[in-house]
Amino acid sequence: MKQLNIFQNLTFWVLLSILLGVFVGHFTPDLALFKVIESKFSYNLLGADLSFGPTLSEVFSGVFISLVKLFINPIIFLTISLGIVNMGNLKKVGRVGGKALLYFEVVTTIALFIGLAVSTFIEPGIGVIRDDIAGGDISKYTQKAAGFSWIGFLKENFTVQVLGFSIFFGIFLNYVKGKAKMIAGMQQASHWVFKGLKIVMYLAPLGALGGMAFTIGKFGIHSLIPLAKLMLTVYVTMAIFVFVVLGLIMRNCGERIWAFLGYIKHELLVVLGTSSSEAALPSLMHKLEKMGCSKSVVGLVVPAGYSFNLDGTSIYLSMATLFLAQVYGVHLSWEQMLTIVGILMVTSKGAAGVTGSGFVVLASTLSALQVIPVEGLALLLGVDRFMSEARAITNFIGNGVATVWIAKHEGEFEKEQSTN
Repeated sequence: MKQLNIFQNLTFWVLLSILLGVFVGHFTPDLALFKVIESKFSYNLLGADLSFGPTLSEVFSGVFISLVKLFINPIIFLTISLGIVNMGNLKKVGRVGGKALLYFEVVTTIALFIGLAVSTFIEPGIGVIRDDIAGGDISKYTQKAAGFSWIGFLKENFTVQVLGFSIFFGIFLNYVKGKAKMIAGMQQASHWVFKGLKIVMYLAPLGALGGMAFTIGKFGIHSLIPLAKLMLTVYVTMAIFVFVVLGLIMRNCGERIWAFLGYIKHELLVVLGTSSSEAALPSLMHKLEKMGCSKSVVGLVVPAGYSFNLDGTSIYLSMATLFLAQVYGVHLSWEQMLTIVGILMVTSKGAAGVTGSGFVVLASTLSALQVIPVEGLALLLGVDRFMSEARAITNFIGNGVATVWIAKHEGEFEKEQSTN
């Protein structure tokens, strides 16, 4: 039975494809770089520019990335609009809801800045030097980076326009009297969009195989070093965030982070084994109530945190974006880094609960910025699964800490229930 479960696990096939891609790229680079067509193939489908290069490896990774691109704008519109409606409902709950939203935005923004700061200092993407994307010149990206302007960014960027429209539409929905039917329809549409994304994610092993085979075949086995460096940097950064940032937050309300982690250790093991923070949600809520947090605060903050308080995901998204900029040699100004933070502050709120949605959020960030090749996502496919556990655990701990902090500062924490 266990063997059957392993073979039905998408992560298993992605990891197997990564290993196969490394072997193909290293031992048979001619096969990895075999040209199936003489020129780059591209076409337009539903407003998305689908293109992939002439090599066999790039066809595999290119088809997958192109399909992911199709989901960027629908997911941005649906998740952001519905998210703002939920924020409006959360504010109506009262002071606790408003304080929770403020806490979520401040802490996730801190996480984004920490990710950018560490990536800027360590530079994990340095070492994979590419002069082209799928056989083409990337000078257009470096030129865009150098000639960045806010007017051009807002005027010529369809992804940002969709993002802006989604924000205004979400605010508009809060004031519509007969909004229930509209929201129900959007929720149904969101269900089917994410269902379609889930189906596309079954092609992730092919994308990982193609991306890894091309990278190793073209740039050599040494190109694995920056990927390993990124993984290590992400894990270390998330550890710093948990023990320093969240540790200080816990200390502020008279608790210790180590004691809290020991208290929820069984739930952390569940998250580690499933790579999903949702798996331990009921148990976390029970533990927080037993610890002393009121039932009303737990019932409000924990579910809301799964959409608005994704600390680990925020760290990963900011670091992955800067990693790809370093890989392609695209220098980002501080103005552009602040733009990345601004975009991720909004788009990261739709990265919860659905396999592959975080990948689409990263793709939407690159599409919005337009100075880093979206095709670089194929490179990250090789290591993304290795870091999913770190993201899930950090998100999980962050939501627990948020609940304790809000309960303490709202007088909704009964010390006599506290458990060692």
